[in-house]
Amino acid sequence: MYKFTEEQLMIRDMVREFTANEIEPRDRAMDENGFDWDLIPKLVDAGLMAIHMPEEYGGGGGDTITSEIVINEIAKGSASIALFLDAHWLAADMILLHGTEEQKKKYVPLCAEGKVFAFGLTESNAGSDAAAIKSVAEKQPDGSYILNGGKAWITNSGIADYYLIMAKTDPEAGNKGISVFIVPKEAEGLTVGKFEKKMGMRGSGTCELSFDNIKLPADALVGSEGRGFMIAMQALDGARISIGAIASGLMQHAMDKAIKYAKERVTFGKPIYKHQAVGFKFADMAAKIRATDLMIWDTCEMKDSGVRFSTEAAELKLLASRWACEVCDDCIQIHGGNGYSHEFDVERFYRDAKLLEIGEGTSEILRMVISGAVIGR
Repeated sequence: MYKFTEEQLMIRDMVREFTANEIEPRDRAMDENGFDWDLIPKLVDAGLMAIHMPEEYGGGGGDTITSEIVINEIAKGSASIALFLDAHWLAADMILLHGTEEQKKKYVPLCAEGKVFAFGLTESNAGSDAAAIKSVAEKQPDGSYILNGGKAWITNSGIADYYLIMAKTDPEAGNKGISVFIVPKEAEGLTVGKFEKKMGMRGSGTCELSFDNIKLPADALVGSEGRGFMIAMQALDGARISIGAIASGLMQHAMDKAIKYAKERVTFGKPIYKHQAVGFKFADMAAKIRATDLMIWDTCEMKDSGVRFSTEAAELKLLASRWACEVCDDCIQIHGGNGYSHEFDVERFYRDAKLLEIGEGTSEILRMVISGAVIGR
């Protein structure tokens, strides 16, 4: 088992306490009312909005393991807020890893100040088939770009201050014609739609975006033209580790609730956890959580050491997201009829878990990635 450093353990304990006091008590209300804006300044004060960003840009200087500790602990109180932070980092990291020095100095410090970023790839007719996006950024004689099109299912939309938007600069070049642009929320021609009414993860904002002749300066381009697809796929590799961390935290949260219930609920003269059929469910849950954690920390180490980890991140997300759905389903079953009620949290966890099999690469796409890597070895 991976051994955390003393600093990582201190951060884990701090985030665990912060989550218990500030995040978990809000999760049920966010399921009804949406994202709680009061959490942004609290996340800033706790130093969590940019904990893994380099210190020279105002961040905490943490490594990948540290950042995933944060995601994992927050998910034990609210999968929605863990997803919010994951999406924020997914977008901001694109600037950190591929932006010019001027872009890094301008935008990365904003993360620590509480400005929110969002990643914009998916469109209504282009989800898994990312190369099929229709948004176009047409270069002008003065070097600027005119952006037209739209996006769908964008996490943090309606909350974000800046959007990292993938658009085609060469519509004839397929995925090699996609580029990335920084679009501020106040850009003229940007319309943010209403918040979607979702099955789960209701504490995170999700809207459609529309682009109508948005004029972007030349320095809105991140990286070089035609590199957007590669930049996005690299960013998603890292984000898939975070999905694994969310899955682990959500499973632990659900199991903790089910254990508490199983100790209190009595049938046939004894607490239900003493019935073998129930006890075996907890054994399976514990094994799935431990296996997920081992994959998380192993893949984190690969990323930090500079080793290619695309396949391992896909394997982690594939299994962890499925297991999260299974664990939450078992927790509902342990609760019986009560598990089907809003009064008990496990039904919300089940709804939240399903998104993990869809967002940032569906399970079907992940199997394509993994099988291609295995067969090609």
